[in-house]
Amino acid sequence: MQKSASLEQVKWDDLRFFLEVARTRTATGAARRLGVDYTTVSRRVRALEQALGALLFEKSRAAGFVLTVEGQRLLGHAETLESTLQAACEQVSGTRLGLSGHVRIGCTEGFGSYFVTAQMSRFLERYPHISADILPVPHFVSLSRREADIAITLERPERGPYVCSKLADYRLRLYATPEYLAAHAPIETREDLAGHPFITYVEDLAFSPKLLYLNDLLPGAMSQLRSTSVIAQYQAALQGRALAILPCFLVAGDSRLQAVLPDEVEVTRQFWIYYSEDLRRLKRITLVAEYLHRCADLNRGWLMGEEHRLQVPTLE
Repeated sequence: MQKSASLEQVKWDDLRFFLEVARTRTATGAARRLGVDYTTVSRRVRALEQALGALLFEKSRAAGFVLTVEGQRLLGHAETLESTLQAACEQVSGTRLGLSGHVRIGCTEGFGSYFVTAQMSRFLERYPHISADILPVPHFVSLSRREADIAITLERPERGPYVCSKLADYRLRLYATPEYLAAHAPIETREDLAGHPFITYVEDLAFSPKLLYLNDLLPGAMSQLRSTSVIAQYQAALQGRALAILPCFLVAGDSRLQAVLPDEVEVTRQFWIYYSEDLRRLKRITLVAEYLHRCADLNRGWLMGEEHRLQVPTLE
């Protein structure tokens, strides 16, 4: 595959198929996202490789479709073309097309499940021509690999061509069931916590050091049950056999759990929202980011454990 390609031979549609395979690493995943069958994806990728005279993917049973060196080189150019084409369509077609298209939001598990999903449901009612994927996962998503368009994380990215801002502060407290507290020795000071069992993160699998707050608050705390999922920790705490440090918004209004030493044991963390600089030109991206900022501002009390009810802004 050593011939040179002309612009006539390289088709944008083939590049679109290439991008989806690069992002999902499977032809079936790309087919699902593009609304076609597996054979169509394979055929379009082969057509692009023939037009370019280069092998773009190596197939691995364990890792799926892995980009070759030539594929890596093409990826950056194809993503730039994609963003430029999307921005051009929005600018030429005006508001009607500018408020359509797809947005993928990667976010932390609890915040994505309990906050972002509820807020975006209202947003999509107002903008029916926009669709969204919400990825509430207990790990970081990669914007550089286009796993998402917008990321909401616990840490500000240290580098990269990103538009980034702090979305909100949120508070965590120590919780237990009333039944647990009634069956165990009274907890009146932090020293009384010694010997009590805790539910926490699997330390070597925690996707951010910001999650390892138990080590800071109570070094040497006993933890028989650990999980990478904060929602799993919440459910485990409801069983009444241990204490757990949980986001206040996760527990808001749930009378099955009560805060333990709320004035002594509390942690404040931040959520950061960011997206690639080249997506600034896409109105749907900036619109979603601005909307989520409005939602976070409206719910500062809920995020800090001062209010029990989640509010959803009215959209005109």
